[in-house]
Amino acid sequence: MIDLVCATRLSSDEFWGRSALGLSLRRMAHDDRLKARVYFENRRGLPALYNERIAAADASPVLAFIHDDVWLDDFFFFEHVMAGVHAFDVIGVAGNRRRVPGQPSWAFPSTKFEWDERVHLSGVVSHGPSPFGQISAFGPVPAACELLDGVLLAARRDLLRERQVGFDERFDFHFYDMDFCRSARAAGLRLATWPIAITHQSEGGFGSNGWLQSYRQYIDKWGD
Repeated sequence: MIDLVCATRLSSDEFWGRSALGLSLRRMAHDDRLKARVYFENRRGLPALYNERIAAADASPVLAFIHDDVWLDDFFFFEHVMAGVHAFDVIGVAGNRRRVPGQPSWAFPSTKFEWDERVHLSGVVSHGPSPFGQISAFGPVPAACELLDGVLLAARRDLLRERQVGFDERFDFHFYDMDFCRSARAAGLRLATWPIAITHQSEGGFGSNGWLQSYRQYIDKWGD
């Protein structure tokens, strides 16, 4: 079983009726190995909710943390996620093979928000309002990484608990993924991109006031 853990500001009816993830899961309802764990009408930070599912007694063996504005384009989502979490410890769909001091995103090595060189990047993600959107090919997949994009992260629950790896609740939304990746690497976990087909409706909110505040907290915590 895989728990798809998602927080949404939408009501239950709105989520299932019009969100990208809700509509995707309805289309894939035949696969009862996928269990939706959705926090509706949510106003809490993602890390608190994700940590609840890591600790929950009824959690599935594999947890996939995913945003509600994601179309699942992969008919073999279960098989691909399971293969990924048995080849590596934490998987995602886009990431960076390296990390440099002060890095503000998996994609950008500095606050100039200029893309890192392709040799360091990995992943293939589509973007757009509808399924099977315009493809962004960042680099070869799979690849061992230091940082992964938080749009989709998956791992084995028992491994996260064993290594005491979770999400820092000081990061409500921005930088929770960067921080999680660094915590996972510090605990000796192996991170990697994996071939899983999704379309993401959003391209991020870099440089906003909330983002800048979280960036300062992130640098204060890790020192670099």
